[in-house]
Amino acid sequence: MALVNEFEKQGNFLFRFRGQLPILLFLLAVPFLYWTDTSSISKYLKNFYSYCAVILSIIGFCIRAYTVGSTPKGTSGRNTKEQKAFVLNTTGIYSIVRHPLYLGNYFLWIGIVVFTFNPYFIVVVSLLYWIYYERIMYAEERFLERKFGEEYLSWSCSIPAFIPNLKLYKPSIISFSLKTVLRREYSGVLATVIGFVFVEVIRHYFSVGEWYISSSYIYLLLVVSVIVLLLRTLKHHTALLSEDGRS
Repeated sequence: MALVNEFEKQGNFLFRFRGQLPILLFLLAVPFLYWTDTSSISKYLKNFYSYCAVILSIIGFCIRAYTVGSTPKGTSGRNTKEQKAFVLNTTGIYSIVRHPLYLGNYFLWIGIVVFTFNPYFIVVVSLLYWIYYERIMYAEERFLERKFGEEYLSWSCSIPAFIPNLKLYKPSIISFSLKTVLRREYSGVLATVIGFVFVEVIRHYFSVGEWYISSSYIYLLLVVSVIVLLLRTLKHHTALLSEDGRS
């Protein structure tokens, strides 16, 4: 099998299971947390890591929110069985980067990784993320090339795949929809919060030998869980978050 076909085959396979990648991230974090000697890390450095971690994850959420909130129906979906696209996005965030959702995911997850206080884990996850999503991006682009032909080739030749070029920005053809963001992104926010809490709980266990979760983390989990439950209910049982022409 030609290498290009093998890459595409691998990408389509990985595409179907990309939603399970955070689980692998959590499992991989455990040994790195075990190997991290937090007693040798100064309070200043811990605070620095923590603030950077939160900021990175917020950046990731903002990228994802802007992407899903300003793109039309038929693109940027959560489909897992196969590639789908009815419209080629070339404006808004897609005018500066070809894969904004994967860029947003990277920032979301690398924030959790930074929170482990282990620089080696940051490097390992970054490399694994690139290897994993490089195949997926390749498969997606092959699909889009076949579907949209010269229109896709013309757009992709001038737009970077992963590192945005802000100078190329063109306003989106549709307005930003907060309803779409609320309808589609609540699960990602919950997963991110759970990720931070997971790291803190495991780190505390390895440090002092007992399971403990602080009241602040409990309150955070409760608040986010209630909001997620409310949004999920509105999504599945009402039309309050629905909008025509949106995914």
